[in-house]
Amino acid sequence: MIRISTIFIAICMVLVAASLGLVLYSVAGISGTESAIVALTALTFLILYNAVSMRLRDRSDVGGQIADLSRGTADLARQVAEFGRRLAAIEGRIASSNSTNAERIQSVVGEINELGGLVRQLATTVSAHEDLLAGGAPVSAASPVEKQEPAPLDLSATIEERPADPSPLAVAPPPPAAQPRPAQTVPAQLANGRNQTQLLATLRNAIEENRIDIFLQPMVTLPQRKVRFYEAVTRLRDERDQLIAAEEFISIAEASGLIGRIDNMVMLRCVQVLRRLMVRNKDVGVFCNVAASTLGNSTTFAQCLDFLEANRALAPSLVLEFKQSTFRNLGPAETENLAALAQRGFRFSIDHVTDLRIEPRELADRGVRFIKVPATLLLDPKQASASDIHPSDLSDLLGRFGIDLIAERIEGERAVVDLLDYDVRFGQGFLFAPPRPLRPEGSSATGGASPTPAQDIQGSNGSGTPSSGGTSSAPPPQRIIGNAALARRI
Repeated sequence: MIRISTIFIAICMVLVAASLGLVLYSVAGISGTESAIVALTALTFLILYNAVSMRLRDRSDVGGQIADLSRGTADLARQVAEFGRRLAAIEGRIASSNSTNAERIQSVVGEINELGGLVRQLATTVSAHEDLLAGGAPVSAASPVEKQEPAPLDLSATIEERPADPSPLAVAPPPPAAQPRPAQTVPAQLANGRNQTQLLATLRNAIEENRIDIFLQPMVTLPQRKVRFYEAVTRLRDERDQLIAAEEFISIAEASGLIGRIDNMVMLRCVQVLRRLMVRNKDVGVFCNVAASTLGNSTTFAQCLDFLEANRALAPSLVLEFKQSTFRNLGPAETENLAALAQRGFRFSIDHVTDLRIEPRELADRGVRFIKVPATLLLDPKQASASDIHPSDLSDLLGRFGIDLIAERIEGERAVVDLLDYDVRFGQGFLFAPPRPLRPEGSSATGGASPTPAQDIQGSNGSGTPSSGGTSSAPPPQRIIGNAALARRI
């Protein structure tokens, strides 16, 4: 619709052009044709001037409207982003609350199940005593606990998330004192009378003949004691099938340059074991020890990296374990190789911790997700003054950076109770289970001969020291169960 102002301007332009032609005709004496041409020319210029001026005015108006629209759009985008941030924060809080509630419920259910098992065991014990009293048979004050040797680990059976199996008691005895660990024998006995030259020859033959064995020791959640991870413990068999612990040959292997071949073989075994475990349970993981010399040797590390690249799908479940001294003495080559492993999704663990001077942010940036600290070190009162943080706050500090604290070398129930006050979520030690050899694949859970593991003592490279014989020289430490455990729980 044509605006009135536009019509008025058009009439004015016509009048101005006509007046100009009339003045030229009457005053200047120009002919009517020339006066008309001049009038039309003036009208044309007026029309062009009006069109250009209107176009400029409309352009400025449209520019202002576009600027206003842009500011409104930007303000709307900021409001939408703010609402999105608030919504994400609310969703995170809800997810965290749900996760916390689920963990609490799972913890309560585990405690209830454990109490139920203890009550059933107590009922069975009381029933057995009532039968003995009814039959007139004498009842002893306490029955000795049946000693059981660690059985080979059966990977063909279903891996259930359950606490360690309690040993039945006829009558609940008073809580026994923590039994000391078997004393370590002298190096000559550990090496079966061999000197370093003979041990080096035995080591070379074992590598050539593939006599490097893997023992598995579980890591359990606390306090439910459900198996979550396994640590691969290295053993070497000599010509007489006698086991040699890693702490006896690791130093010789590193000095002779054989540690890289051993790590390659152990890594292969760990991947094979992990594949067998994940058939039954997708949440299980395996800790594989890697030596510092392997990380720094470009040739050996390239072979390991190619193998791990081929098994990259297992990266969330395969944890590579290094010593604390290795992380503190990383060189440029070791740092680059460690970053290459982290880029492929592999997680790291630190063991052989000698002090609690830990930088969690730096370790988390390097890909460390687990730190294994001896229970005696965590419970040592001297560490409160020697370190920058109290041991009771260490688990919470590490958890802020996504690192889980694992208490290792746990040997008594009293240590478990104290560690629960420190909010430790994972535990490992002879209290739960000693390192056990793998049952040959395809053998049944009860049939077939299998090697009997020697009693181990945790040592370097996550390994223990077996006795020279083929049987265990000392039983595993006793667990407080039955009435005593029930009373402690209550």
